[in-house]
Amino acid sequence: MKNSFSVFSEFLSYAKPWRPKIIWASFCSIMNKIFDIAPEILIGIYVDLVVQREQSFIAKLGFESIESQITLLAIATFLIWAFESTFEYLYSVQWKNIAQGVEHDIRIDTYSHVQDLDLEWYEKQKTGNITAILNDDVNQLERFLNSGFNDILQIIISTIAIGGVFFYISPLIALFAICPIPIILFVASFFQKKLSPRYLDVRNAAGSLSSSIFNNLLGIITIKGFTAEQYETQKILKMSENYQKKNQDAIRLSSAFIPIVRMGVLTGFIGTMIIGSIYAIKGVIAVGSFSVLVFLTQRFLWPFTRLGETIDLFERSMASTKRILELLKTKSKINNKKDAIKIDDLNKTIIFENVSFGYTDKPVFENLNLQINKGDFVGIAGQTGAGKTTLIKLLFRFYEVESGSIKFDNHNLNDLNIQSLRSKIGLVNQEIFLFDGTIKENICYPHYDIDEALLMEVSGNSQCLEFIEKLPDGFDTIIGERGQKLSVGQKQRIGIARALYKKPDILIFDEATSAVDNETEHLIQKALKEIAKHCTTIVIAHRLSTIKNSNKIIVLGDNNISEQGSHDELIENDNFYKQLWNIQTGNN
Repeated sequence: MKNSFSVFSEFLSYAKPWRPKIIWASFCSIMNKIFDIAPEILIGIYVDLVVQREQSFIAKLGFESIESQITLLAIATFLIWAFESTFEYLYSVQWKNIAQGVEHDIRIDTYSHVQDLDLEWYEKQKTGNITAILNDDVNQLERFLNSGFNDILQIIISTIAIGGVFFYISPLIALFAICPIPIILFVASFFQKKLSPRYLDVRNAAGSLSSSIFNNLLGIITIKGFTAEQYETQKILKMSENYQKKNQDAIRLSSAFIPIVRMGVLTGFIGTMIIGSIYAIKGVIAVGSFSVLVFLTQRFLWPFTRLGETIDLFERSMASTKRILELLKTKSKINNKKDAIKIDDLNKTIIFENVSFGYTDKPVFENLNLQINKGDFVGIAGQTGAGKTTLIKLLFRFYEVESGSIKFDNHNLNDLNIQSLRSKIGLVNQEIFLFDGTIKENICYPHYDIDEALLMEVSGNSQCLEFIEKLPDGFDTIIGERGQKLSVGQKQRIGIARALYKKPDILIFDEATSAVDNETEHLIQKALKEIAKHCTTIVIAHRLSTIKNSNKIIVLGDNNISEQGSHDELIENDNFYKQLWNIQTGNN
């Protein structure tokens, strides 16, 4: 397992474009801290002025009168405070801008990368966990960049600058002051190693909790229908308690850090005060110098008490960053070749040659051979699990075939640009996913420039124009998340219109008319006959009446094609297709 510093180093490599701004913000932080400790030094000079008067440190610089010394110190005080405030403003703005900018960039990069991953990866993931990474984990990183980075930097600068002043005044006192630092750093390292895996557990638990809540919200109708509210609440309760326990384990450990550090600070403070007092009384160091030591001792050691909070924030953010970077490093199994062919026309003959494919648990196809000619209206039937939808996924190149090939005329599927391939295929699924927006936006998705004539045409062909025009806002009606304001049949018709608006070369229906009534299905089929004149149409259907008029019907079974032909030919064969037809028509 990578430690947090390795993860942080990897993150800095990712954030390379932000390095100039990080350097500038760091410079502002350094200057702020230098000017921040200067007033304590001025206090010592003021005390020296009061005690030594004409023999003070400033007098030796050429300012012999008391008035000139006071004036100089007043001006210096004003300038120091002004510069300290200015640099504080600058570093605050810079670090916050960097945090927001990096948060934005990494969220967009991660989201874009996730979209490019293959379908197989998605089917193994929990959507809620992906959402947790894109939101919660990215936010954790932003919190650290917002303040934690600056805190660490200022602790380092404070230690170096104040330590230098201590050594200048008295090396012996400086040694007493810095004695606790190695112990504090050792303790910090110990706690950091212990906290790192705990906070990773926290983030994983948060992802699981988020995933379950997300999934339950999607299935709220089922939960209510089965009166399972209490059951699901108990599940979420247990997961939330697990998340709470993981957090408490981490907090219990991180909270123990500060008391230990405080004892170390106390040791250094007492040692500094005792030695400094003795030296001042004996005249080894000036009273003004002793005053500087008194005020700087706390400034020197006290920031280390914040180290516990900073480490806690650092570990939380690095646990999140690790999850983000691991996601970014995930490679898609399906990618474009360097010389992938971009095609403008996919209206070609589709050829499956000895195609074999299977999921991890079972084979689906073995040496499948199939030809769909340009302009064909093809129906696909078969038992559940026979591979009807899988055939379409292979055509879209959502999965790679294990052996054999799929061709469009003489072009191998794997040689084609994936985006240009998919842009030429219109798909209507059994479960239509609609976005939260207007009906018009969903039909014309993902186009910004709306072709109103085409919109009306496809709405008519999909038999959804009539119900849309009856709505108060027509095409501008907001349909809600996942189209929840529409019936299943209405959503399917809008899904059909969306596929038609794409003007595809290949149009695929995957049980797309399963939720519409017989009359609507008849009207859609009538429209499809006209649509099919301009493209290759593939229809997957359990309801055989949907594909009865296809010029070719493919029946899948036993990992291959069990039957194929027209409806009449398959009825004459008296095999599975005829049996299924008789069952559906009541002729058995």
